[in-house]
Amino acid sequence: MTAQKLIVFSIGALMLLPLASCTQTNSAQLTATTSTPVSIKIGGSSSTVGLLTLLETNYSAINKNVKITQIKPGQSESIIEGIKLKVVDVGTIAKSAKVGKNDSILNSREIVHDLLLVATHPSVTGVKNLTTKNLQDIYSGTISNWQQIGGPNAKIVLLDRPDDESAKQILRKYYLGKDLKNSPQAVVFRKEGELIQAIQSTPYSIGAFSLAHAVSHQLPVNRLSLNGFAPTAANLNTHKYPMVRHLTVVWHQNPSAATQSFIQYIFSPPATSAMERAGFIPVSESIEH
Repeated sequence: MTAQKLIVFSIGALMLLPLASCTQTNSAQLTATTSTPVSIKIGGSSSTVGLLTLLETNYSAINKNVKITQIKPGQSESIIEGIKLKVVDVGTIAKSAKVGKNDSILNSREIVHDLLLVATHPSVTGVKNLTTKNLQDIYSGTISNWQQIGGPNAKIVLLDRPDDESAKQILRKYYLGKDLKNSPQAVVFRKEGELIQAIQSTPYSIGAFSLAHAVSHQLPVNRLSLNGFAPTAANLNTHKYPMVRHLTVVWHQNPSAATQSFIQYIFSPPATSAMERAGFIPVSESIEH
């Protein structure tokens, strides 16, 4: 399915949802328990669902008078198009560029960094670090048994993402190279959540996904170092561990009062603290009013 078809399908599905209420109430009125509940719709790309769910859960806990509906994950392009059409109020995408720049319809702001983790199922013992060459050999299928790199005598189960997804693009940029051929034995997942489920239940598997998800859910996986450097904020800051996704919040230039209240919460100190506890690395940038 082409990217264009994916966008058309996603937007078609979004159009079946009822439009969010456009209300003129202010933030104070939104928190009043006697007011009529208002609703907003949020959506994110599959690699940002964890962040979006965290924000939704924490905001709903302090603001009972706003109903938040999270749509199914889609590609970044479909989320952006949904916001332009006002069938999505707030979106999260894994892009560093300010998609609202030079756009009279969108606002956007990078909110957190999310390190990309390479991990294995706990059954893979004896392997705690991979070199660039190791990664290239695994992802190309050149090596197929963990024993070849110091692990158990077992077939490597490679869990991969499509080349148009952020995780694979980042892996290629820093380790695999753009011309490395994908292993024909790889199991490819369109959604990151599916890969995360698979790596927990598939012995001798390996895959790359959100470090924040592993931290916040305390996943029982082996977190690997790459070229001797662990996936930490300190190693990111010194450019020793380069794999990071830039997660961005996108919303319409003319948001409803309910949407604006949620946006203001997203960039507030309580939200920043919650994201940091969940393993994300906050970006020091305040919301523009």
